[in-house]
Amino acid sequence: MSTTNVAIKRALITGMTGSGGSYLAEYIVQNHPDVEVHGLGRWHSTSTADNLSEIRPRVTVHECDLMDFSSVLAALEKARPDAIFHLAAHANVRASFQTPLAVMNNNIMGTANLFEAVRSARLNPIFQLCSTSEVYGQVDPKDVPIREETPMRPSSPYAVSKVTQDLLGYAYFVAYKMPVIRTRMFAYLNPRRGDLFATSFARQVARIERGLQKELVHGNLESVRTIIDVRDAMRAYWDAALYCTPGEAYNIGGRTTMTVGQFLEMLKSLAKTPIPSRVDPALLRPADVTLQIPATEKFEKATGWKPRYSFEESVGFLLDHCRREVAREAAA
Repeated sequence: MSTTNVAIKRALITGMTGSGGSYLAEYIVQNHPDVEVHGLGRWHSTSTADNLSEIRPRVTVHECDLMDFSSVLAALEKARPDAIFHLAAHANVRASFQTPLAVMNNNIMGTANLFEAVRSARLNPIFQLCSTSEVYGQVDPKDVPIREETPMRPSSPYAVSKVTQDLLGYAYFVAYKMPVIRTRMFAYLNPRRGDLFATSFARQVARIERGLQKELVHGNLESVRTIIDVRDAMRAYWDAALYCTPGEAYNIGGRTTMTVGQFLEMLKSLAKTPIPSRVDPALLRPADVTLQIPATEKFEKATGWKPRYSFEESVGFLLDHCRREVAREAAA
C-alpha cells in the first residue's frame, strides 16, 4: 500500500442524500469521527433525506443544485472541503434511453460546474470522481478482465455522460493541476437504490412474501456481473482519496462473479415462499452491457483495500433492508 500526506478534515459529498452518498457519509461519520462531513442536496431531488436519518445531527447538508453554478460556489465557500467525493448523477441506465438529453446535460454540466466552482473558490481539494464500469461498454471477451486502459465504448446516454465526466476530470488534472482521482466502480449491492436489478429483485421478493405482489418481473438475466457490498464500495472511495495517485483511473470491484439470473435464483432460495417470475419486455434495454468483470490489481496495490463483507452477508443485508421497507409499506 502506498503512503499519503493527505489529511482530510472536511469532506464534501455531492449527492449525499442519495443512495451511495448516504452510505459514504455513514462510513465517514462512523469510522472517522474527527472529519467534518458536508454534503450537497436539492430541495427537488428524487432521493429522500431519510437516507441520512441515523447520522443527520453529525452532517451538514448545503442546499445546492449542481446545474446552478452560483449555488455550487456558495456551498463550496461555506464548506471549504479538503476532499470532494463526487457521487451526484442521474444514474439510471435504462431511463437514460428515454431522457438522454436530461441525463447528459445534468451529469456533464453539473460536473463542469463543480470543477469550475472549485477553481473560482481557489480551493485545492483531493477530488474523487466516481465513474462507472458502464464507460467500457460491451467489452470483447478477450479483453476480460477489464483493465483501466481498455478502450471506453459507451453504449447508453448515461455511459456517454460518465465517459465525459471521466475525461473532464483528466483534463482538469492536466490543465489546472487539480488533484483528480477517477474511480470506475463495478456492480455493488445498494439497498437504498431501487432501480438496481438486485434491489428491485429483493424488494419484489419481500413484497411477494407479504402477499403484496404475485410475481417477480425482470429484464435480461444473462448479463454477467462482479458484485460487492455497498459498504465495501464506499470504504473504497475513502481509501481512493487517501492513497490513489491524482490523474490516474482505478477500477473497483468485487470477487463474486455471476449472471443476473444466478443472483435471482439465490434470492429465490432465501425467500420464505415460492417466487414465480417472468420477463417484462419493458425492462429490457435497447443496448445492454452483458460482461463486466474488472481487473482491480491497480487499485488494491495502491490502497491495500479488500472486500470485508462476504457475498452471503451482502445479500442478507440487502434482503433484510427490503423486508423492513416492505413491512412499513404493509403497515401503512
